[in-house]
Amino acid sequence: MAQAPASFRDFTLQSRWQPAARLRRAEMGERLRDCLLGRGSLTARLRAECARHGRAFSVRVLSERAGRVLREEADALGLRRGVTAWVREVHLLAGGVPWVFARTVIPRRTLRGHGRTLTGLGTRPLGAVLFADPGVVRGPLQIARLDLRCPLARRALDVRGASGLPLWGRRSTFRIDGRPLLVCEVFLPALADVLQA
Repeated sequence: MAQAPASFRDFTLQSRWQPAARLRRAEMGERLRDCLLGRGSLTARLRAECARHGRAFSVRVLSERAGRVLREEADALGLRRGVTAWVREVHLLAGGVPWVFARTVIPRRTLRGHGRTLTGLGTRPLGAVLFADPGVVRGPLQIARLDLRCPLARRALDVRGASGLPLWGRRSTFRIDGRPLLVCEVFLPALADVLQA
């Protein structure tokens, strides 16, 4: 017998990342759901969506540096809480409008060997690099509904006093040379509006 679907509430808080399979079809529009659950490159999907709407795709680097890892990120990567790692934060834009906030956490051990190239991406999308390398292995997708109590959502919006609109986020661990990095993508309201139109 199939397992009962998760309730909407199960996806709400920062610490409630859930396997993608638990997301109910009724919780969002079909196109947004397909984009959120897609196993391929989100960069490629966003480029196609930009072309469909006559907009240019681009990447805006918000930060690329050693930084403190959030507790939920440390747990996902098997790191001690409070450690630092290479943290990259970007907006993926359509015609200059942020559609996705992406935060990548790369532990120090992953920056050895092949992983060294990940610190100098600049405006090149990380997804294009990862999906072009047949040696990179992607783990399962996890989904969460984030609200403004969540540090990740606050970073994604970077707006004080923003509305309490919850945001959908997804994350997965990739392995490069067998070593992990965590990619989290938060779907911003402008993208949700386009996909639900």
